[in-house]
Amino acid sequence: MRSTLLRMLVALMCALASCTDVATMKDFDLEKMAGKWYLVGFATNAQWFVNDKAGMKMGTATLAPTAGGDLDLTYANLNADGTCWRMTHLALKTDTPGRFTFHSQVWNNDNDMRFVEVQYDDYALVHTIKTKDSVSEVLNKLYSRSPQASATLQQKFAEFSLQTGIDADNTVILPKNAECPEQ
Repeated sequence: MRSTLLRMLVALMCALASCTDVATMKDFDLEKMAGKWYLVGFATNAQWFVNDKAGMKMGTATLAPTAGGDLDLTYANLNADGTCWRMTHLALKTDTPGRFTFHSQVWNNDNDMRFVEVQYDDYALVHTIKTKDSVSEVLNKLYSRSPQASATLQQKFAEFSLQTGIDADNTVILPKNAECPEQ
């Protein structure tokens, strides 16, 4: 019952924050997104994150545009035991530049991902609405080309997350972590 109530509250917060109205950036250039990014910031009110955020560390994301305008996403994170956790998705383009959709086999959810603000050689603010069993949750990520994020960028990420309905306590800058070896 508590879990159901929490999910309903998250969905309500999302609706109140107009999370479905978060726009993509103007003049989004998919080709300039290509390459390695560090996942330096993470924000969501999802219960799994509330429970696990203390143990999370920085990971990497490799973005590779496809010839058809879709986006291959590969995530990697080094576990404490030295093993690597990896996940890949093919995010399909939509009619809106900078907006992609994909289904996660790992989490069994549908994702509506939007690149909200990007400085291609520095950072990207990414807003995703994840839906499973008719319940939606907001997930914001801060990508950086380096493992460092300036105080100004961290503040920008925190403010954006508040604007999209995420509690301040659930917006974190992830601690640095060694990287997984290339495959």
